[in-house]
This record gives sequence, structure tokens and C-alpha cells, in this order.
Amino acid sequence: MKALPEGPEQKRIALGVQYDGSSWSGYQKQPDRNTVQDRLEMALAEFARVALPTTCAGRTDAGVHALEQVIHFDTSLSRPINAWVRGVNAFLPDSIVVRWAKELAPDPEHEFHARFSAHSRTYHYVLYNNANRSALLAGRAGWVFRPIDVALMREAAQCLVGTHDFSAFRSSQCQAKSPVKQLRDLRIERRGDVIIFTITAAAFLHHMVRNLVGSLVYVGIGRQPVAWMREVLESGDRDMAAPTFMPDGLYLAKVGYDPKWGLPQEDSSPLGWF
Repeated sequence: MKALPEGPEQKRIALGVQYDGSSWSGYQKQPDRNTVQDRLEMALAEFARVALPTTCAGRTDAGVHALEQVIHFDTSLSRPINAWVRGVNAFLPDSIVVRWAKELAPDPEHEFHARFSAHSRTYHYVLYNNANRSALLAGRAGWVFRPIDVALMREAAQCLVGTHDFSAFRSSQCQAKSPVKQLRDLRIERRGDVIIFTITAAAFLHHMVRNLVGSLVYVGIGRQPVAWMREVLESGDRDMAAPTFMPDGLYLAKVGYDPKWGLPQEDSSPLGWF
């Protein structure tokens, strides 16, 4: 009996995707199809002439942005790697853009996966601190009109770094199996009227970054003392922390991977914008 001819070899393609989330209902597909994933997969299908389901490094909520989301998909199509950038971008709206593409070589020990191969996620929260709101930063930065003491927020943030039960900063809709997470880094920088929180962990709970920022702002404006942050953390009580902060200033900045994958990732700092 003759052996059947083998089908075209499947390739795994990773894309670096940037988006302004202001007009989208989050990243993950929804019935109304008004999400980043819906629009991205529509563009991929228009370019490739075949449906290409995608997997992302981490979902983002409505109104949240990404400097560099990472997604992957499998295909047997042969295209120049740059075609996955320019070709797909031709079918995307201005608020979503593919920044880079990379074909991943098979690895016998561990196949690349946008979500499971990631060892860290870094978020920025951009906060505008001025008595008057900014028309130019509407939808792209949070806003606090009261004066903020950055030194107090930095002091309060020290207790958050490390491995803790972050139940006090967890959304009631969170589906994570455990509230224990390792917060690897939390930095707060100020440039003029703009304050940038940079927070890195292997993974986050739902709304965790926005809840941390909201509570730190309570300390910064003098509504709560520095010691209150540790009390909230140790309480595990969501009702003790500040309300969930607005999504406008939240950016998925960078997803960390082993250098062996050779992803052409870009600088994730937004400081140069201001």
C-alpha cells in the first residue's frame, strides 16, 4: 500500500500587536464582535483567505491598551515573514497594528506558546496629575486632580513586592485558581504632570493592577496613611482597598519570554511620549 502524501507542514507564527483599547470591548472575542481579537482574526482571514484562530499572552479589559500584546497561530501557508505584518495591517483599523512577526522553529522540548511560554508580564499605568483634565490624554491616561505625593506612594508600595495573597486587590469575577502571586517589581516615576506605574509579575489577578494603583493613589493624595497599604494587603478583604481605578491609563507593556525564541520585541517604555 502506498503511503499517503504528507500535508503541508504546519508553522507557528507569533505576532507583536499594539492597540488603543478605547473603542474596543476588551481583547477576548465576544458575541458583539467588537473586540481586538475579533478584529484581528477578521484581518488575518481576509489576508490569508482562511480562518486562523489565535492565542494571546494575556487578555485585556475594555478600554485597556497594549504597547505589545503577543499572539500566535498555526498555519500551513507559506508567506514572507514581513507579509504577515504589512498584509494583515492593510485590513486593520488605525487603532490596531501588527508591529512584528516571527516564525517559530519547532522545539522538541517545548513548543512556543504565547501564553504558557511567557515568564512575566509588565504593565504600565499612565496617570495625569493636574488640576484640569487633558483633552489630548482622554482615554489614554487616568486623571487625578488632587496633588499626589509620589514619595509616599513609593514607600507604601514596598510591602507589595514579593509573594503575597492579593485577594484584597482581586475582582469578584476573577477566575484565577489562586490569589497568591509574586509581584517582582513595582516602580513609580514622575515626569512633569505624568506619573507612570510599572508593575511586573509572572501573572496577575483580574483588575489587580488597577486596584493596586487606586489604593496607591489613596495614599498619594493623603486619604490614607502609608501603613494602610500593608493592612489592606494582609486583610485579604477587597472592601478595604480603594475602588477599581479607571482603565484609560492601563497598558500591557511587555510579555517576557526566553531569549531562545528570538522574538523581535520592542522597547516598552512610554516615558518618551511626554
